[in-house]
Amino acid sequence: MNLLDLCDGQGGSLFLGIDGGGSRCRARIRDNRGQVLGEGTGGASNIYQNFDAAVATIAAAASEAAEKAGVELGDVHAGLGLAGLVTSAGTEKIEKASMPFASTVSDNDAYAACLGAFAGGDGGIVIAGTGSIGFALVGGQRHMAGGWGFALGDHGSGAWAGHHAVRRAALSIDGLLQPTPMIESILGAVGRTRFDLSQWSERATPKDYAQFAPLVFEKAAQGDVQGMTIVIEGAAAISTLARALLARGAGRLCLLGGLSAVYPPYLDADVKRVLTEPAFDAIDGAIMMARRGQGLKELWS
Repeated sequence: MNLLDLCDGQGGSLFLGIDGGGSRCRARIRDNRGQVLGEGTGGASNIYQNFDAAVATIAAAASEAAEKAGVELGDVHAGLGLAGLVTSAGTEKIEKASMPFASTVSDNDAYAACLGAFAGGDGGIVIAGTGSIGFALVGGQRHMAGGWGFALGDHGSGAWAGHHAVRRAALSIDGLLQPTPMIESILGAVGRTRFDLSQWSERATPKDYAQFAPLVFEKAAQGDVQGMTIVIEGAAAISTLARALLARGAGRLCLLGGLSAVYPPYLDADVKRVLTEPAFDAIDGAIMMARRGQGLKELWS
């Protein structure tokens, strides 16, 4: 499906989409016909973890996109899909942040991703990135499972997988767990003494833990018993999120996020059967939010 076919033909408007996640921020500007004019990227932009830093990252990514597009930020209508935005209080905080756009519509990044994945239609997504969440749109109603953040949830996420790997490294330092190649690699990165690991963990963020997720999956594929244990448990958590959405009426599912390419072989068969490819990404979902904010409809075929 081509976004050029989805627009209503009204000229002049510019739309910015922001996909602000726990590890990176992506920006895209399209004109009203759907033509991509410019894109930008930035670092972590979870407003729950660090609001001021997230806002600065969003502005920087948007500025990069605007510079490439040759437009002014004050001329674009923005849709912001943001990790950590889970209550109306977060939306109000964004509204008071003096964003440099012509207009701003903000919502959870999962909503933007789901809107894009099904071109505004019904369906459910499970995001397995730095964090994890299950989100569905069914008959105009929202359904959410997970998405509690690193402290309370994010089961099966990259941060979760990395955290479990580092915890096993700590057990190994104490002689309570036999080192495996995965654990040796973790120790090489975080330190091999109690002091080194304690110092590292005091500064560690979910993004820091998530950097080890590719290693966990790599070692699991090579038969590392500790890596396999983490991956199998994570896949079970992702499958559980998926089933929660299916039970609430989401007839089709997309698996999204940085781990979406490596999890499918480990998922339960009933979940794999209903997986489908997304129509559009979360950035375009955020652009759809911005269009809706201006009273424009997506002319889905």
